[in-house]
Amino acid sequence: MNKILFKKIRNKALLLTVAAASILGGCKKYLDQAPITSVTSDLIFSNMTTTYQSLIAVYAQLAGDQGYGKVLSLYYPLDTDEIVGPASSTTDDRRWIAHYTLTPTNAELEKPFDQLFRGIEYANICIDQIPKMDLYNSGTDQQKKQLRRMVGEALTLRAQFYFEAIKNWGDLPAHFAPAATQAVENPFPSKTGRDTLYNHILDDLKTAEDLVPWKNEITAIGDPIDERITKGAVKGVRARIALFRGGYSLRIVAPSPALGVMQRPADYLTYYQIARDECNDIITNGQHGLNPNFKSLWKDIICSHAVTDPQGELMFQVTAGALSSTGQFVSTSNSKIGFYNGPTLNGLGTKGALIMPNYFYLFDSTDLRRDVTIAPYAVTVDGSGNLIKAGQNLSSPSVYDGKYRRDWITNPVPSYSDGTGYFGLEWQLLRYSDVLLMFAEAENEINNGPTTAAYEKLNMVRRRGYGKAITTANAQVDLPGGLNKTDFFKAIVRERALELGGEGIRKYDLIRWNLINTAFNENRTCLASMAASTGLTAYSYMANPPSYTMGVALPTSMYFKNNSVADDVTLWSNSLYKAAPSSTPTGTTKVSWLGSTITTAVIPRFASGFTPGKSELLPFPQSRVDANFNLKQNPGY
Repeated sequence: MNKILFKKIRNKALLLTVAAASILGGCKKYLDQAPITSVTSDLIFSNMTTTYQSLIAVYAQLAGDQGYGKVLSLYYPLDTDEIVGPASSTTDDRRWIAHYTLTPTNAELEKPFDQLFRGIEYANICIDQIPKMDLYNSGTDQQKKQLRRMVGEALTLRAQFYFEAIKNWGDLPAHFAPAATQAVENPFPSKTGRDTLYNHILDDLKTAEDLVPWKNEITAIGDPIDERITKGAVKGVRARIALFRGGYSLRIVAPSPALGVMQRPADYLTYYQIARDECNDIITNGQHGLNPNFKSLWKDIICSHAVTDPQGELMFQVTAGALSSTGQFVSTSNSKIGFYNGPTLNGLGTKGALIMPNYFYLFDSTDLRRDVTIAPYAVTVDGSGNLIKAGQNLSSPSVYDGKYRRDWITNPVPSYSDGTGYFGLEWQLLRYSDVLLMFAEAENEINNGPTTAAYEKLNMVRRRGYGKAITTANAQVDLPGGLNKTDFFKAIVRERALELGGEGIRKYDLIRWNLINTAFNENRTCLASMAASTGLTAYSYMANPPSYTMGVALPTSMYFKNNSVADDVTLWSNSLYKAAPSSTPTGTTKVSWLGSTITTAVIPRFASGFTPGKSELLPFPQSRVDANFNLKQNPGY
């Protein structure tokens, strides 16, 4: 749904959200809903307008502070080998999540958990009620196609809510019917194995594929072009879930163990095949492609609040908020993306997502994605309204993630004094580049080594990253031929970090590959080496950084140009890869860059509480365990 659409229906959708909850009184074990209206399902699902609004109420559960507007996108995915959360205080629940030191009473667990299950419940109502409508079978051809699309969307949204919950909590109660039905039959459900849940939502998504149109078929059924789910998104989500179904996850293998064990299913290749086939369908259909300019994608499309992108790279987005009469973004269904993370502006911003020093140097010096993914500056506004950039210290760390940055936001430009942090930026759940990389990964695994097609799809992503023609072979940036399965996989692990950095994907990738503990240990070694001015060290779990960053003294200081408005490498007057000048160049300001502060500011907090066999999953909120005596706590908590 686009922002114009959201603005028109937001109030109605929120009212309908309450009405949808009150139809059944909510699922009390997970949702603290109370019936406050007499609106019934027969009334809501009696016409196209209110039925559509009920679907928007499901979409709305993706957004807001407790959804992908903040917690699910920016709290839960940290720490990783890309980004570290801020230093912890004695009472700071969000930081404890980032550093894996949380407990079941953490205040940031209950509401996101509830919102995911609220989304599941609202989707269940739509899935149950829409096929019962008279219009579903007796309406016009257009109405029937639109209603079937709505069912497919609800199935996809339910799958996404469940997928997010399984990634974070593992086995969960199964809720595939409206609460009014389920509460009578099983008021205190025990957990269902994640494989069973995954199989269910994979089947749901297969059904949804036949109900939801491709992007170029939308107008034929009378729907407007907007940001609602289309068939490409359904297939992409199904591919991603299949890789997780076939990947490693933390499992309980004995009665009441102290810790779990990372395992993957014996039939994992079955699910890699599903992922490969779904990605191939998207690729061959031709409805989605790569924006040829990586920076433009983020600066001119995402941060500029563009309604659509010409290439269809943004396949599944979380719409956030609506415009007020004064041009500001408002609504509880908004996002703090670009405020919690990204560069500060006039000192405003949370500094919640900071770049790992070695991640900065994982990028090749000519990889244009570095200066998009990473913003090594803070912003001030001068007397003429210019956005002036001041370089930051990489080893503090004070360098920000950069894909969502306040100084890029337009349409409208937020007030420079706005400290509320709601800018209406949309969280990207699925991009086409991820589809290409998932295809390459699955091809490599299924064929016991990379195929020509696997090379080509990965190289398309790399070429765009280096500013080259996407479909033309380029010996400078393409992966070398002749890699075996292991080495190609390591290239995939590295490439996904470079392409998808800061998008909330890395932590869960490392878990499904059973590499997260290895990654944390090797990154600590690498950080210590950088602190000692001996450069980066080799990795075993992914392809190595550029050779010219390893075993060498990288600059301990950098000099940024005074009054610069640059948002890329031209901010600096000296090389990022060679020793700094001994004196300050004219017209620049010196800033510490790399040094021993890594040992005091980064290493001690980076994934400090991670415990293998425990930290791969979050604890269930204690309040929800207390409410349902059959909901057993995850191991180690």
